[in-house]
Amino acid sequence: MIANPMLHVLVPLVDDLSRELPDSERYRRLLEAMRALLPCDAVALLRLEGVWLRPLAVNGLSRDTLGRRFKIDEHPRFGLLLAAGGPLRIAADSTLPDPYDGLVEGFHGQLEVHDCMGCPVQVGEKPWGLLTLDALASERLSQVNLQDLQAFASLAAATVSVVQRIEGLALRAEDERRRADIFGALMAEKGARPTLIGQSQAHLRLLEEIAIAGNSALTVLLTGETGVGKELVAQALHAASPRAARPLISLNCAALPETLVESELFGHVRGAFSGAVADRRGKFELADGGTLFLDEVGELPLAVQAKLLRVLQGGQLQRLGSDREHQVDVRVIAATNRDLAAEVRAGRFRADFYHRLSVYPLLVPPLRARGHDVLLLAGNFLEQNRSRLGLGSLRLDASARAALLAHDWPGNVRELEHLVSRSALKALAGQSPRPRIVSLSARHFDFSLTPESGAAAVLAAVDAPAASTAVPVDLRTSTEAHQRLCIQASLERHGHNWASAARELGLHRANLVRLARRLGLADKGAGG
Repeated sequence: MIANPMLHVLVPLVDDLSRELPDSERYRRLLEAMRALLPCDAVALLRLEGVWLRPLAVNGLSRDTLGRRFKIDEHPRFGLLLAAGGPLRIAADSTLPDPYDGLVEGFHGQLEVHDCMGCPVQVGEKPWGLLTLDALASERLSQVNLQDLQAFASLAAATVSVVQRIEGLALRAEDERRRADIFGALMAEKGARPTLIGQSQAHLRLLEEIAIAGNSALTVLLTGETGVGKELVAQALHAASPRAARPLISLNCAALPETLVESELFGHVRGAFSGAVADRRGKFELADGGTLFLDEVGELPLAVQAKLLRVLQGGQLQRLGSDREHQVDVRVIAATNRDLAAEVRAGRFRADFYHRLSVYPLLVPPLRARGHDVLLLAGNFLEQNRSRLGLGSLRLDASARAALLAHDWPGNVRELEHLVSRSALKALAGQSPRPRIVSLSARHFDFSLTPESGAAAVLAAVDAPAASTAVPVDLRTSTEAHQRLCIQASLERHGHNWASAARELGLHRANLVRLARRLGLADKGAGG
């Protein structure tokens, strides 16, 4: 029988199942109740996606944890918990590394987790994911009743079922699983992890557009700055389409000499040109029944644009050097970082081809418009580098998080990926013996900065104590400086709209204004 304290916690959560709440709020309340009742320092709800576990909600763990994808065979504790069939506490003296080492918030001196337990979450007859508890103190979780953890796992399963029913996913569960498996297989083939990661409004709007456009046969034109991830969006559009089981063929139009573009697109017959020693199919024929992704489409010569227009209109093409026509059924997704409308006005791009490509225009937002998504994406890249470098944990300290939030990211997600990779190597270099947990701080970052930039201020603040004989900054002053930087960066991203900044920072607007005034930031635009 569940004890009274447990009953008091579970009853409100069961009542929540019949209320209209955002998905994230349902998960947040569940984990908050677990932290309140059970003696642990962190809890997490993770969804099983093929060979990966993806955190959907965390409490007590760093924000970048939500951007990580844990490969099960690299984290044996997760494997044990999934295979347990019920609640399991892993022995406190286990030598198996814990996936959350270095990720528990608020414990800067101690980074290693010393006690953990978890329970598989079953939805219907199939495993859905994991519910995990972790503590930094050894034997702390020995007080947890396994039946209590099972009750929370059952409630988590009920919560997931409600979310699926509300979203209408229950009716399309098999189709959704099929597409998820295809997308996962696609990414595995490329040796990458899915990185369509984010919780910002800009990112959620993009996901909504992908769901709408993906389930159609319309030609999509992806626009956006360099490095925002247009190729990954194209992969997601294909995975969300009825063509997901068919090929996705990609061609970078800027990487080919003008003389070879036609051959690559349409193929050629033997003898069509010098070096054509055999018939060869082009990208359109290879993509028949599937999707063709034309990256950097703005680089195509005008003559090739005219021939592509015919294929897009009727699906008819001719191999180079042949009079025979081929019929193909191809869905085209194109991408460019150019302003094609301006290129049309300048006479460098065909107007009819532009209008044929932009049946469904889709703007991929820059990273600077995505708020705290930078930390989630950083978490994903940190996990990739942790695995590549053979480390137990690769984490961000407070100064690193502040610097990432303050930077304006002209190179977008690609710049962030490269920055994390370089910084991980720098942090590891020269350390002997080789550490199991590596912390990245702002001093490891090598932004190309102007002195006025927000990230430069963070780096200056970090480096100042080392270059000065002054008394070190106390914790409160350091914390307030970090809060000031985060609020300023959020206000700048949202055009000093306090309500939008408050939503991004996870605060009520009035609380944000009060905090800003205490920090000396609020102005007349903050209101009352």
